Amino acid sequence: MLKKFRMGGLILLCAALIMSTLAAGCQSNTQKKSASSGEKIKVAFVYEGPISDVGWNFAQDQGRKYLISHMPNVEVTYVDNVPETADSEKIFTQLAQKGNKIIFGTTYGYMDYMANVAKKFPKVVFMHCSGYKTSNNLGTYFGRDYEGRYLSGILAGKYTKSNIIGFLAPFSIPEVIRNIDAFTLGAQSVNPGVKVKVVYTNSWSDPATEKTAANSLVDAGADVLAMHLDSTTVPQTAQERGVYAIGFSSDMRSKAPKAVLGGAVWNWGPHYVKIVKSVADGTWKSSQYWGGIKDDSIIDIGPYGNMVDSDAKSLVSKKRNDIISGRLNVFAGPIYDQSGNLKVSQGQKLTDEQMLSLNWFVKGVEGTISK
Repeated sequence: MLKKFRMGGLILLCAALIMSTLAAGCQSNTQKKSASSGEKIKVAFVYEGPISDVGWNFAQDQGRKYLISHMPNVEVTYVDNVPETADSEKIFTQLAQKGNKIIFGTTYGYMDYMANVAKKFPKVVFMHCSGYKTSNNLGTYFGRDYEGRYLSGILAGKYTKSNIIGFLAPFSIPEVIRNIDAFTLGAQSVNPGVKVKVVYTNSWSDPATEKTAANSLVDAGADVLAMHLDSTTVPQTAQERGVYAIGFSSDMRSKAPKAVLGGAVWNWGPHYVKIVKSVADGTWKSSQYWGGIKDDSIIDIGPYGNMVDSDAKSLVSKKRNDIISGRLNVFAGPIYDQSGNLKVSQGQKLTDEQMLSLNWFVKGVEGTISK
């Protein structure tokens, strides 16, 4: 099943770079009329999974709550557990019919369904997270996740004693490969001897499989576990086994406070505010947004666990500032692949197109990539 940007949607973005309840209401004639008349702007969010997952959907919903708290003139609704099937097209249609002026689809698999509905409601703005298709009233947005991954890798590299880090991944697609590589480069920046062992679960969320895989990695010597998954099973298993964990998508410390060092987190709220304000004042234009820490911190390093010392925090903070200033580019050379081949020369760096289609692991990663 296609999911989020993860199934490779933003690869083609580069080619283009080149509710649970539905509130009733009337659709205003223009975006500006809604803003100038004092009428509340109706905004809707659609999630593929439950907002309680403490992962991807939870982080997206925190962005919705941020929007509400920062824009009192909005009326917001959401629908969760909407599958990436034709059922989602029905939900998007209903939301548009109910007078929503802006509709956010927060998973990659909604792309074609949103594109279909956008054609039928030209006065409604549709925003698709992680896709690549656009039209006059359909735009896309995503974050440079690899930046947060690099920073969280530094934490892992600082706290591993065995120099073996386990990484649980769903599939060997470019987004996941890019994140594993960035994470490994971050870990190796403070601990060159680190090895990152990759195990695939073949699912975005399968707690039983994740637990088995996590235990197998600990048994193989890993004393830090990281993942690119939606559930909190990995950090919880890490805590049970007495090893550290790196979270992802949101702050997962509450689920495993003795294990979670920190992790890359999504911070969608400020960007949602920007989008809604631009629609309200009539300046919104369809675009394909891929922002990073320096833009609006749409992706960032999250809160630290109590075990993280001041030296580690200071180092991560310095590297974060270097990313913002441009002094640090995660994929700047020299970078070698698993076989020791030079992939990025000194003084060079991967382009967006290369990052979005990445299909090789950096030196130090132990794992395979399916072709």
